[in-house]
Amino acid sequence: MFKKILIANRGDVALRVLRACQDMGIATVAVHSTADTDAMHVRLADESVCIGEAASAQSYLNIPALISAATITGAEAIHPGVGFLSENADFAGVVAAHGLTFIGPRIEHITAMGDKVEAKRTAAKAGLPLVPGSEGAIADLDEARKTADKIGYPVLIKAASGGGGRGMKVANSQDDLAEAFSSARSEAKAAFGDDTVYLERYLDNPRHIEIQVIADAHGNVAHLGERECSVQRRHQKLLEEAPSPALTPKERAEIGKIAAEATRAMGYLGLGTMEFLYEDGGFFFIEMNTRLQVEHPITEAITGIDLVVEQINIASGAPLSFTQDEVRFNGHAIECRINAEHPTSFLPTPGTVKDFHAPGGPGVRVDSFLYSGYRIPSDYDSLIAKIIVHGDTRAHCLARLTRALDETIITPMPTSLDLHRLLVRDADIASGAYSIRWLEENFLPNQQND
Repeated sequence: MFKKILIANRGDVALRVLRACQDMGIATVAVHSTADTDAMHVRLADESVCIGEAASAQSYLNIPALISAATITGAEAIHPGVGFLSENADFAGVVAAHGLTFIGPRIEHITAMGDKVEAKRTAAKAGLPLVPGSEGAIADLDEARKTADKIGYPVLIKAASGGGGRGMKVANSQDDLAEAFSSARSEAKAAFGDDTVYLERYLDNPRHIEIQVIADAHGNVAHLGERECSVQRRHQKLLEEAPSPALTPKERAEIGKIAAEATRAMGYLGLGTMEFLYEDGGFFFIEMNTRLQVEHPITEAITGIDLVVEQINIASGAPLSFTQDEVRFNGHAIECRINAEHPTSFLPTPGTVKDFHAPGGPGVRVDSFLYSGYRIPSDYDSLIAKIIVHGDTRAHCLARLTRALDETIITPMPTSLDLHRLLVRDADIASGAYSIRWLEENFLPNQQND
């Protein structure tokens, strides 16, 4: 087992990894930018190293600085957390080249799944169901027209190197295709430095379902059930729950088995998430995230399995601590992502926190790096807290979540707390009758009109 791990991240995920290490008796190294000198993960780590200025490119994305920090502190492994370099195959390669262990999947799987076109090819070979679409990248508008005519409108043009909804455009007819194709390529080039795109059939009203998978180096593979992630704004998740209120027990078992078998067929190692669109009883693979997910706590809540501890154990060469037959799903869990954003305009609201009170009570977990007097920087993602609630049933969970949100205090800046307080009281959320377009097409317009 590792004696010391460097955590190449910040915020709540840095704290999450740090706590897992402490539970395992592993020393920790925190890295931070000049904007994060007073961050909680820096305060709690055994050692800390400043790796650059506030800009991510000069700090959390600075590979030489991260390797230097690991070398001078004697760290044996690097946990990349979520975002930043967590799915960067070049970083994983540099880590390995310096005799360190990258706590994540094999480089070939990071590479394959980082390219959405190659990910679809890999998924097809592994037996995963796909959304009808192009077999590979689309070279030009003429090919886009031929492909769209073949699969039928509406179509979705997607960046091959994309993520977070960038480089994605919908064409409802041939008249829309030229502009959507050009716009998607331009946006992809600006965001990812790569204008490669591909086409998929645009599903009318799907839900976003993802399956947590995990595999070790000893041939053990398991799935840990699904997460429902359909409450989204501009392809960014706001609220997630496990299990999904939409799936039947039969569908749940089938898609879990398919995901686990595909994981085994790929020879995958470590933690991963297979994401699907679900509509009218059908599942369609869209991508695989080769890292820890922001919403992993709801899976931990219903299974009792510490996913970060399992990640670290697998990276050290140990087998999974459980088998598929030993996985038990208990109750229901929901996570709300609290952002430093105005609840209706969604404009960022950085600033100094005056008052912070986290909710408590049975079944309530809060993953946050906030404290009274902490200055939320404007340089990074606006996520400042995750409120995770577990209950015996979905109704029980929603009741606890309503209480937890009402207990939470973050002042003086506006946050998305008020939005979540309305969400958990909405009839469609209560009934589970929502899809990936529900928030933007039904809920948000009603709030803005009010």
